[in-house]
Amino acid sequence: MVDYFSFAFKNLKRRGLRSYLTLLGVFIGIAAVISLITLGSGLKAAVNAQFSVGSTQALTIQAGGVTYGPPGSGAVNPLTKQDAEAISKLSSIESVSPRSLEAVRIEYNNKLVFGYALSMDEGNEKGMYESMGLEADQGKLLYGNFGKIVVGANVADETKNGFEKEISPGKKLLIEDREFQVIGVLEREGSFTLDNIILMYDADLEPLIGYGDSVDIIGVKVKSKDLMGKAKADIEKLLRERRNVKVGEEDFEVSTPDAILGQINSVLNGIQIFIIIIASISIFVGAIGIINTMTTSVLERKREIGIMKAIGAKNKHIFFQFFVESGLLGFIGGAMGIIFGLIVGYLGTMGINSFVGSTTSPEINIFLIVFSLIGSFLIGAIAGIIPAMRAAHQHPVEALRG
Repeated sequence: MVDYFSFAFKNLKRRGLRSYLTLLGVFIGIAAVISLITLGSGLKAAVNAQFSVGSTQALTIQAGGVTYGPPGSGAVNPLTKQDAEAISKLSSIESVSPRSLEAVRIEYNNKLVFGYALSMDEGNEKGMYESMGLEADQGKLLYGNFGKIVVGANVADETKNGFEKEISPGKKLLIEDREFQVIGVLEREGSFTLDNIILMYDADLEPLIGYGDSVDIIGVKVKSKDLMGKAKADIEKLLRERRNVKVGEEDFEVSTPDAILGQINSVLNGIQIFIIIIASISIFVGAIGIINTMTTSVLERKREIGIMKAIGAKNKHIFFQFFVESGLLGFIGGAMGIIFGLIVGYLGTMGINSFVGSTTSPEINIFLIVFSLIGSFLIGAIAGIIPAMRAAHQHPVEALRG
């Protein structure tokens, strides 16, 4: 077997340019599949990070209808602070955090940018921080500090905030022409939303915007994970009564973290599978190229085949020589494709992270790499079966005449 691979490598090297052009099809196909799977995994991780929550006991409620802007904003029939208060009285609920996400003007370092401020209620701070997984990287979180704010990691970062200057605890920002002091910077979450918010009390934000009693989102922390189903059903029943809607006609949505991520991942998996199927066409084209090249090789090497048979080579020896040679073509093309695909996937994942503000790491799937190497060899080998059989069944006398 070592001799077969040695002969095959020498023959491929001797044919030079033709060999490289032949393995190009397999190279493109494998590179496309590897890069797309790696990019898909990176995209899935980045998107999941945007919807991550700090607690598995958290529920999110938002109004339905026509919306524009942040989730829950601009709803035809918005949720209210009274809805949040009613939900907090349910037996399965530990804490409730009504939140409004509003676009605001921010001035700092003589520069003006637009960002988002997230409101919070006094008295529910701990439940909100736990359900959203918020912790301070610098300074402290809000606990009764009216007139103060906490900013996300990107808001504080001078390379990402648009102010060209770092924001740290003690600095002052003008928000809608009112001055607020920064008392803390949130830990980086890898979430575009959480890393770019300004956290402030509802009593400070509402007078600036004037949204009244309406809220965009109601965050709910359930007493235990076992009560998630009951809590969801209780909230839906309560809101149907308060909003006077029937079952199946709800103008609101109660979502669990698992349900949200499940829907997102289902869509991403479907897209990834479709793209991989399209990319696999290149592998089929590459297999056709190997068949063509090996068939031509058989015709060109008829005299070589005749000499080998004349000195005692059997049909199986001729067959295996061409079989291994075609498999090696596929293997080399696959190996080059894997390397190129991983590079593209890695750079692409870094680009996705930069775009959405995530910190996910590219995932290298060892099983996928091994499977691709074995698969590329088999693709080449199978493509070479017919040419190898033709070579093996050549009559030595006719081959020598050729």
